[in-house]
Amino acid sequence: MKKAVFPGSFDPLTLGHFDIINRALPLFDEVVIAIGINADKEYMFSLEQRIDFIKKTFQNEPKISVTTYKGLTVNYCKEINADFILRGLRNPSDFEFEKAIAITNRKLSGIETVFLLTSAETSYISSSIVRDIIRNNGDASILVPKIVLQ
Repeated sequence: MKKAVFPGSFDPLTLGHFDIINRALPLFDEVVIAIGINADKEYMFSLEQRIDFIKKTFQNEPKISVTTYKGLTVNYCKEINADFILRGLRNPSDFEFEKAIAITNRKLSGIETVFLLTSAETSYISSSIVRDIIRNNGDASILVPKIVLQ
């Protein structure tokens, strides 16, 4: 069984995340959306809200589960017997950053990282841009699943 972990803070879940997850479904038997917990980071949405956004968005997809974890992603992958880490790439700077992490993760654990390029329609979306729009009472409806704005 091919199991992938898609790690992130998902603060909030965006249509870019949604695109990557949906396109990964044919590649894996299971996709674990793993929300990393970082006590030093300040989040706009609570952990419970972020879990709820993801669960409701993918409620009809049996291949998806949502969990949380602390520590190194590769350690969490080993804990749940995941073979792959899934990451989305929006631009060349994403690639350079993610490449260094992927190589390190493979050396530490043997776990491979699978990169999917974001679609042209979502390549400009980032959670930080979405948070800024929401914080300033802008319309983020074209950037996030409807559940995020409810």
